[in-house]
Amino acid sequence: MQVRVRKHKSDLAILFAVIALMAIGAVIIYAIGPMRANVLNTAYGMNYSSDYFFTHHLFSVALSLAVFFVTFKLIPYEKISKIAKWLLIAALAASVALWLLSKVGSSIAVCELGACRWLKVAGVSFQPAEFLKISLIIYLANFIGRKKEEGKIGGQDFWIPIAVIGALSLFFVVVLQSDLGTGLAIIAIILGMLLISGVPLKQYLAVIALIVGGGLAVVLATPYRLERVMTFMSGGTDESSYHVDNAMVAIGTGGLFGVGVGNSVQATGYLPESINDSVFAVMGETFGLIGLVAVLAIFAVILLRTLKVAEKTEDLERRLVSIGVFAWVATHVVVNVMAMTGLIPVTGVTLPLMSYGGTSMVFISFGLGLVMQLSCYTGREVIKKDESISSRRGLGRAHHSSRSRSTRNFED
Repeated sequence: MQVRVRKHKSDLAILFAVIALMAIGAVIIYAIGPMRANVLNTAYGMNYSSDYFFTHHLFSVALSLAVFFVTFKLIPYEKISKIAKWLLIAALAASVALWLLSKVGSSIAVCELGACRWLKVAGVSFQPAEFLKISLIIYLANFIGRKKEEGKIGGQDFWIPIAVIGALSLFFVVVLQSDLGTGLAIIAIILGMLLISGVPLKQYLAVIALIVGGGLAVVLATPYRLERVMTFMSGGTDESSYHVDNAMVAIGTGGLFGVGVGNSVQATGYLPESINDSVFAVMGETFGLIGLVAVLAIFAVILLRTLKVAEKTEDLERRLVSIGVFAWVATHVVVNVMAMTGLIPVTGVTLPLMSYGGTSMVFISFGLGLVMQLSCYTGREVIKKDESISSRRGLGRAHHSSRSRSTRNFED
């Protein structure tokens, strides 16, 4: 008997969940965008119009949906896989360019609060770290898939490239861009993909120990990060605790059903980054506990369906792509929610598909579009043409117990 991978209907639950999250996020940005504009105009002498943030957010939503559908329908994964190496090189080059431009004081490199994380050309901002995440997923899936076919998982020529690429990615993001949140996402992506790659358990545990040791070294070597961790653990007050305190006030004020759209008090200037990192807290104030549970349930749909796509996908490379996207989205959701509820220090991680900011939404939409495409090619058991249904019933358990290794063919 053959197990052929034939094209079938996609997992529409992912599509509906993506649209729902974008719609809820747009409602929040519509409600608090004018407040954000007023805060920036008053505090920093800016000249934002009341609809500036909502208009730009709608453009990001439209672009992200376009990217989602183009990736889902028009660009076969095989074509993307063929340029995996070049995508990663381009992402790393963009990170290097950002650092170099920031050092020479170029206006193309946008720096805020001591961190340079954006490139801005012709009025359009771009965050190389987001491009790096999806490029890393595609490259690692392609690389690990090839090594699996060659029977070289766990060998020296397997670990050296992964170690070099992982170290470079973390160095550019955590050290040069001071973006610990993205560093956590990259670590989760690498560990998630390695977990199902077939590497020996001892090697996998050794990688975890190495990453934990490296993370501790980075914290200890960076005074402001160490101070933030110590302040958090001791229950003291600093800028980050102010952020968390006001996030908790927002969630607590919302109660069970929320204060309603447009009635947020914390978004008027008390809650830092109300349209970015703090969207979850604003939603708690606006929609209450019921609203937060509903949003988390929608995220759970995306994550569980992505895992199902990975489980049902016959090809390892494609399965790794789904796992990488799962780890990416899950890390953002978990870290953002935990930070806004005071369980971990604030790390500057946005809430996927809902926070203001185009680069993150576009590339996460690209990743989920890939998952949607791969959901059309999950395994399906096909009865041989010369095998009747009655003969299958007659064989019963004996037939299944003697089944030989399945063959897998990709066909439209």
